[in-house]
Amino acid sequence: MQLLEGQTAIVTGAGTGMGRAIAALLAADGAAVALVGRRREPLEKLAAEIRAEGGTAVVLPADITKGDDVKALVDAVHRDLGAVDILVNNAGSASSVLNVRWISEEEWAQVLNVNLTAVYLLSQAVLPDMLGRKRGTIITVSSLAAVNPNLLGGAAYGAAKAAAKNFMTYLHNTFRNDGLRAATILPGETATPILDNRARPPHEAEREAMVQPEDVARAVELVATLPARTVITELSIAPTFQRDTSGDLEISRWMGAPEDERP
Repeated sequence: MQLLEGQTAIVTGAGTGMGRAIAALLAADGAAVALVGRRREPLEKLAAEIRAEGGTAVVLPADITKGDDVKALVDAVHRDLGAVDILVNNAGSASSVLNVRWISEEEWAQVLNVNLTAVYLLSQAVLPDMLGRKRGTIITVSSLAAVNPNLLGGAAYGAAKAAAKNFMTYLHNTFRNDGLRAATILPGETATPILDNRARPPHEAEREAMVQPEDVARAVELVATLPARTVITELSIAPTFQRDTSGDLEISRWMGAPEDERP
């Protein structure tokens, strides 16, 4: 018997990177997976791969920062797959301007909406399923930037990921005796497409030494497949070798700065 057979999982940001690897692994473990993201094409491609392996997947594009979209999303999961057993809040977004001196209010709000507000909306939407049956797992992929923020991720990203980590602790403290497991995964630098938006995108050799999406997927799998009596509240996963990021940090410091402020 597969470890997640008969369970339904929602994975956000499932089209690329960590979300794609997480969704594929949960499906291989027997879960029926709702693939959520902004773009339908990569979700459809992953769904076809999962089905080809005998798994179950549905494609549900949505803007998870909007309450109406989240409600429609969960309604669709109920219709197509049933009650939600596992929610993986994986979707993330970083700002292009990293220094708090220069970041606009609009960009700050956009980063918090994706990394924090969406986590709140989705978690709230699946609580009735989980609390009503006294079982369920909510896993949020935060970041080591939550505990060690710097200019690589930027001011908004670190703040949002820290708030999401705090929110998961709130869920754990509030609902653990109702059968809800709330867990936070804290990856270090991970080789995903989001790195292409860095002030200095890392070279291929640098990315090869980073955490890989499949590594994070295995961490999520561990949390999701443990017996219901056990919860991992936080799990950090980082590259073994630490690279020199001093040059990256200096470049990041001046992204978005007015011309007359730059050195």
